[in-house]
Amino acid sequence: MQAVVGVMLMFVGISSGVRTYCDGRQDGVQCFGALGGTVVLQLMDDASEIHRYEWKKDGTIILNGRKNTIITNTMETRSVFIPSNGTFLINNLIKTDSGQYTLKLQDSDGRETGEQSLQLFIQAPVSSVLLVSECLSEGQMKVSCSSEGGDSPQYSWTLDGNTLTDSELLSGTTETNIIILKQNLSGRLVCSVRNHISRVSNELMVSVCRDLSLLRCALMAVVAVVSFIGIGVYFKWKKTKYKKVEASAAAQRTEYPEEFSVTEL
Repeated sequence: MQAVVGVMLMFVGISSGVRTYCDGRQDGVQCFGALGGTVVLQLMDDASEIHRYEWKKDGTIILNGRKNTIITNTMETRSVFIPSNGTFLINNLIKTDSGQYTLKLQDSDGRETGEQSLQLFIQAPVSSVLLVSECLSEGQMKVSCSSEGGDSPQYSWTLDGNTLTDSELLSGTTETNIIILKQNLSGRLVCSVRNHISRVSNELMVSVCRDLSLLRCALMAVVAVVSFIGIGVYFKWKKTKYKKVEASAAAQRTEYPEEFSVTEL
């Protein structure tokens, strides 16, 4: 079973200056380096005590030496090996630096005295977290969290300093980049994005969303009431107009009774 050793990060920036350290003296260690940054790999304690050592990447020799003498270093344009403390520094890391590295040690008789391997992963750091919120129809809030760049990002959420619980979430988990908060929640919402290289976060003050379904019902009720009132006013107007027409006709019959009599004959 491969051992996974925690990586101690020494940040000097989110970009090309990220520097990581990994103890590769245990067999099967997983190490992580920042794209464009520097990784310090502890391969042995003191190379001056080792008669011969050979370090390979995917079967190709990277480093070959005897005690304090470096015979071969195929990465010498951007790497340094320090025999006195057994560390190998790789600068300006690129994706193709990822791979499996194997170290073999020999004594003065050419006998192998040890072999150990490490897996190196190169990741782009995460940066520039953006939070976007949206109120939904029934008073819930949808919040999305995204970061610029970054390999294998992992997400976590807190509200007022406390990790969100299932009772506060309608959908999603605290490990996804999109969550839906239940009704009547407010406070300081923080989304943190991290990978093995870097960690960044951003916060958003959220307030209670109005339940638009209730507002919609209220508006429908208002529309219905206004409609009924309008219909009532219309029929009242029609009735008043009809009465005025009848009154006018009656007045004419009273004023000119002979004309109406002839017309009726």
